[in-house]
Amino acid sequence: MKRYDLVIFDWDGTLMDSVSKIVACMQQTARELSMMVPSEQAIRDIIGLSMDEALNVLHPSACEQTRQNMVNVYRKQYLQLNQTPSPLFDGAEQLLLSLKASGHQLAVATGKARAGLDRVLNETGFHQHFVASRCADEAMSKPHPQMLHELLSLLDVAPEKAVMIGDSVHDLNMASNAGIDGIGVSYGAHSAVKLQEANPVAIAAHPLALLPLITGQAG
Repeated sequence: MKRYDLVIFDWDGTLMDSVSKIVACMQQTARELSMMVPSEQAIRDIIGLSMDEALNVLHPSACEQTRQNMVNVYRKQYLQLNQTPSPLFDGAEQLLLSLKASGHQLAVATGKARAGLDRVLNETGFHQHFVASRCADEAMSKPHPQMLHELLSLLDVAPEKAVMIGDSVHDLNMASNAGIDGIGVSYGAHSAVKLQEANPVAIAAHPLALLPLITGQAG
């Protein structure tokens, strides 16, 4: 494995253990609006996409007003009604601290909206770890490479010196579309078998297993 200068992380399911809460809130939103309740797997498969793109997949026949209602109800569910904590994955902060100490630049490319990412970065204190971030309401949804292209340009990093870390095929396909390597994590939304469909350079089963893959010390 080679050493990467810039490490770009997805958030939900990669650094934060929020997949189960997203599933519960999305299902409750559908119930509240008397709509078809999507399965857990269907919701896992859209994690990483922007909210608009996710609703296109889960509820393709819904009109624009219904989709806006879903966005509003979902946000209320996630922020106010569902008190399930979304902890950081064990080892996630140690990973970030180790990478920073080794001289890596860290960034985030997420399907969250800017307000949502800023809130969790402030709540966790993780904002200090990242030099830049891009969110789904600032660029085209994954797997379009716009978020990664903008981060590479902003930080003046060549594609071959950057890597995208994510728990879904959307993250890995975005990396491929941007011309950078992708490393999957199998403890989030998608299984290792599913992640292999996107041809990552490696798959990690634990946050700390990423460290040698990123620093070039993997055997």
